[in-house]
Amino acid sequence: MEVKLINSLSQIEPAAWNRLAGDTYPFMRHEFLLALEQSGAVSEQTGWLPHHLLVVKDAELMAVMPLYLKLHSWGEYVFDNQWAHAYQQSGLAYYPKWLTAIPFTPCQGTRICVGESVDLLEVSRLLFAFIKQMSEQHDISSWHCLFPIGLQVEVFRSLGLGIREGVQFQWFNKDYRNFDDFLRTLSASKRKMIKRERRRVGEQGVELLRLSGKEVSDLQWQVFFEFYRMTYLKRGSQPYLNLDFFLACAANNPEQLLLVLAVKDDKYVGAALSFIGTDTLYGRYWGCYEEYNALHFEACYYQGLDYCIEHGLKRFDSGAQGEHKIARGFEPITTYSAHWLKDEQFAKAVNHFLAREQQAVQGYKDNAATYLPFKQECR
Repeated sequence: MEVKLINSLSQIEPAAWNRLAGDTYPFMRHEFLLALEQSGAVSEQTGWLPHHLLVVKDAELMAVMPLYLKLHSWGEYVFDNQWAHAYQQSGLAYYPKWLTAIPFTPCQGTRICVGESVDLLEVSRLLFAFIKQMSEQHDISSWHCLFPIGLQVEVFRSLGLGIREGVQFQWFNKDYRNFDDFLRTLSASKRKMIKRERRRVGEQGVELLRLSGKEVSDLQWQVFFEFYRMTYLKRGSQPYLNLDFFLACAANNPEQLLLVLAVKDDKYVGAALSFIGTDTLYGRYWGCYEEYNALHFEACYYQGLDYCIEHGLKRFDSGAQGEHKIARGFEPITTYSAHWLKDEQFAKAVNHFLAREQQAVQGYKDNAATYLPFKQECR
């Protein structure tokens, strides 16, 4: 097997990439990653330079892995700014660095996609050796893999990468027949709270429109984008993504999109966009002009829970952060990232830090679980 490097997803046939990536996880799809590149969200100008790796044997594609040369740490959701600052104080350069991740997407998923008969450990060793060689040749400080899942985490650990843990909050469908069936598993106070929040949305004259990607018009995509953009402008920043990216997703994989629009007096007042996997709904983007009582909870969470129950999806991954999700039935789960630093002294220091941090993260997760709203017999 040998490793080949490409500087754009356009250099590989979509069917070849997707044969390994599958359709379970929408963010590893060729169409999604290429839309990031062709829209300009991922580019040299934004500090994301694609260097995707392909593993080939006898002209057959055996494995693929997204890889970016990063000039900063924005858009990652695993924060290493302190590491970069420590490098700078020591007179060393932390950037550029290698990053294997889905840009701007803190959702767990497969990061090295292999064929059915291919050994993941063997491929991972080969890719790691290639990355280390490139790091020496081009003076690159490190390699980071964000939000891998399952066996891949243990493979990275076995290769000597430092494993960092984090916490997110996700909802799990326990074969609920309908939303009321879910509510019956909650304590009386939390059940009343959620019913009150859903009722208040209607009392303000706001209705929710749930559309599949195929049903969304160009005008509605423009409306959604303005809401999404407003979320960033309210914080004094610019959005990572642009309208061209969303239109490309709608054109190429509309079946994996779910748009919730909030309507009041025949005008759109808010929107939330989710991506649909085989068994998981991924809540991703939200925005509104004016604040309405409980509208964020309804559009971003309760509509998603309704959708999961109606369509038999097992999990709702609503993104990073959000302790307010706990009271609404979202459980704390552990996320992972893997890190290799070329400088041995810094690698040793970072691994000591990760060991201490892991204890704090586990304590936080355990404490968060004590606030879950489920009745004792439903836990």
